[in-house]
Amino acid sequence: MTPRPPSARRRIYAPGAPDVIGPYCHGVLVGDTLYISGQIALDPTSGELIEGDIQEETAQTLDNIAAVLREAQMDFDHVVQVTVFLRDMDDYALVNEVYARYFSEATPAREALEVGKLPRGARVEVSCIAVR
Repeated sequence: MTPRPPSARRRIYAPGAPDVIGPYCHGVLVGDTLYISGQIALDPTSGELIEGDIQEETAQTLDNIAAVLREAQMDFDHVVQVTVFLRDMDDYALVNEVYARYFSEATPAREALEVGKLPRGARVEVSCIAVR
């Protein structure tokens, strides 16, 4: 039996998101499902990690995800699953305050994990899956 070819995949590079910092793309669209790579609080213009508190980092991180969603003609209402990586779980409540502004109506499934280290010294990283 001949193996089936993989579904058509479209790599997403969003002009409104910061350049990727490794061998990956902002997201991959397979059919109606978008897999968004982990985003941190990089400024899309400078490519540098923004200076600010955990809430400012969270807002920039989610703004970067919004840019990837827009490039795939989606928004936060399409997001069905989110993974939040935190350098310090004590920031959980502050991150949730910002997160709730982006996911006010269609709350997706989610997990949050504390990790030892994130790229560029970020305090929060978020990845997600969205479906049309």
